[in-house]
Amino acid sequence: MRRFFLFAFACSCIALPSLASAQSAASAVANRQQELKNQLDAIESQIATQQQLLDVAQSQHQTLQTQIDAFNAEIKRTQLQIQAITLTIAQLNDNIGVHNQTLAGLSAQLAAEKESLAQILRQTQMLDAYSAINVALGSQNVSEFFRDLDAFTSIKSSLADSFDQIQQTSASTEAEKEALQARLAEQEQLRTVAQLAKQSVQAQENEKQQLLAQTKGIEANYQKIIAVSQKTAAQIRSELFLLRDSASIPFGLALTYAQAAERATGTRAAVTLGVLKQETNLGENLGTGTWRVDMSPARDQPIFSYITQALGLDPDKMPVSRKPWYGWGGAMGPGQFIPSTWVCFGGFIQANTGTCTPPSGVGSSFWQGPWRYVDSKDRVRKLLGSSQPSNPWNAQVAIMATAMLMADNGAATQTPSAERLAALRYFAGWAHASNPAYAFYGDGVMGFAASFQKDINLLGG
Repeated sequence: MRRFFLFAFACSCIALPSLASAQSAASAVANRQQELKNQLDAIESQIATQQQLLDVAQSQHQTLQTQIDAFNAEIKRTQLQIQAITLTIAQLNDNIGVHNQTLAGLSAQLAAEKESLAQILRQTQMLDAYSAINVALGSQNVSEFFRDLDAFTSIKSSLADSFDQIQQTSASTEAEKEALQARLAEQEQLRTVAQLAKQSVQAQENEKQQLLAQTKGIEANYQKIIAVSQKTAAQIRSELFLLRDSASIPFGLALTYAQAAERATGTRAAVTLGVLKQETNLGENLGTGTWRVDMSPARDQPIFSYITQALGLDPDKMPVSRKPWYGWGGAMGPGQFIPSTWVCFGGFIQANTGTCTPPSGVGSSFWQGPWRYVDSKDRVRKLLGSSQPSNPWNAQVAIMATAMLMADNGAATQTPSAERLAALRYFAGWAHASNPAYAFYGDGVMGFAASFQKDINLLGG
């Protein structure tokens, strides 16, 4: 009897895998990332130089040479930004590799701990079939009896320890999964920005070549083109303003909505339109998804159902962004709000908590609802003075909501640096807004905003 106890207890302890290899890899990656960072710093310095050249060219009197200089500086700056994005993606790839190794180690450790727990449970079930009297009768003397009871107690203690280890390792594994998911999401965003930047370089080069072909390099021809190409107020108003996942509208109407949003939120109309223009050009995942496939089932699908129900819409017919390979999509309308963000703009609260954001310590169960629409909580509706719930696919609603989020991000101060930072927060979130690799998005928004502002100034006389 005693020999069984001691054998069972000895088998309950399983050697768990070490994470030393992952730590070693992390050290090697740290050295490589420092090297990449040095390269990135050098590129950022070159970008700053090109920005200065661009600023000088744009501030000079409009001549053919200054326009060509501006094109060249902008093309070179964008090419350098693409290099910066590529380096940042390389850094992320190394980081993702470390996370994958750590995750593999934690998964192996968790599997070993579960096997250890299974062995202890099997031993406990066998031991539970024996009473203290059975043990006493089966022992040869008193000292063996107490040693057997000690072994029994040790196995019970090992059971409790095993539960604790599994709980701790499970928490670590989930945290590592979240960290890996965040890195993958950031990588995908950077690839999107890089693709947009490449398209911009090609468009800039085409525009430069077209200008050279039209002028044949002669200044007088350039001045004639400039004089002829001045827009009229009627042309500006009638131009179509493209909206992602919604019908295009005349620029004059888009401007009217954006100016109303400026009065309500403080975000410049030109900046709001710049954000929507940049979002329109972002890529292929837009408006081609379905909510049952592309939205997060735990977080966004329940809310999307409530939103469309409140708006009297068929959820199966509403366009949402398709999910990328690394996670979930499901963004709605021109402003690309995900449902779990829209609730705080569109007047939806969780009935049990009375709030649109999860209280501290509440997990994914918060998003399951039940949800309800409260018109007094509908921030967009309130600013629009509307009698209807806010529809994120509606152009007027989307423009107001975009201006509101930009104001929440700091754009209402109306300084160029604050507006650019707000745009970066709109795209990459507050945590990644200062990442130089996302600079192209912010620069793109401000470039569109400057162009729109010229049109707005012309319309204003």
